[in-house]
Amino acid sequence: MATTTLLILSLVTITFSSILISSNALDVNFYQKTCPNAETTITNTIKNGLKNDKTIAAAILRMHFHDCFIKGCDASVLLNSNGNNQAEKDGPPNVSLHAFYVIDNAKKEVEKMCPGVVSCADILALAARDAVTLSGGPTWAVPKGRKDGRTSKAADTAQLPAPTFSISQLQQSFSQRGLSIDDLVALSGGHTLGFSHCSSFQNRIHNFSNKTDVDPSMDPSFAGKLRQVCPKQNTPKNAGANLDSSPLIFDNAYYKLLLQGKSIFTSDQALLANSRTKALVTKFASSQGEFYQAFVMSMISMSSISGSGSEIRLDCKVVN
Repeated sequence: MATTTLLILSLVTITFSSILISSNALDVNFYQKTCPNAETTITNTIKNGLKNDKTIAAAILRMHFHDCFIKGCDASVLLNSNGNNQAEKDGPPNVSLHAFYVIDNAKKEVEKMCPGVVSCADILALAARDAVTLSGGPTWAVPKGRKDGRTSKAADTAQLPAPTFSISQLQQSFSQRGLSIDDLVALSGGHTLGFSHCSSFQNRIHNFSNKTDVDPSMDPSFAGKLRQVCPKQNTPKNAGANLDSSPLIFDNAYYKLLLQGKSIFTSDQALLANSRTKALVTKFASSQGEFYQAFVMSMISMSSISGSGSEIRLDCKVVN
């Protein structure tokens, strides 16, 4: 594990150097002089949050993804709705997001040390890294220097890739954000953490087609268990399933289960519909180290999607 971590860190250095050359916008040492203890403070806040609720790791990772995929990484997902506007967090794909309070707590602690210095967007990016690391996954140096946006619209959440997407829809969604097909497979590995409500995968276990009720690519026994948890009618409000067999641990179980026909979403199964993506799924299933390295590279790329931020919010829930 130590060797893998060293390799990951060295690759991070190489990759981030190329990011600096291309954008010259973000810097891993951005707060070295202005708020040197920011990262440690944020990490401690995430640790404290995990002591009370292990599910916040998956929530924060998903929150960061949903932030970056709409107008770049500018913390727009953190803004509250108001009388004049319904914000992203209240859009259909985001109503199940939670753990916003953890980011708010981190912001409060950082503000005590360095008022008006560290952006909410950077706090969310760092918190996502910590969520992965503290769940047993890899660590990496997070590029920083993002600004917070002032616009957040629920309607924009329609741009997020859906769990029902095909491989071509997924490729298009990621490509529009400057992310490759390799990034798609690596970032899908984030589904090693977390839980899904029945509504996101009902299409695979009921009325799949005119010929069959269940998606034939799904393991029959696995599908049967999902159908018990998520009946066709009168499904319990909070019913659902874990995204893999170890939903609180960041590992490569997601890829192993995918190859066994035990994935949850259509968008997961779609990764086997393309020769390149299937080869990567097989590679990550056989080597957790390879997955970790690819995930780190792709997270840095995704976290560096330029946003339209223009300020450092004093409160992550509202614009200044």
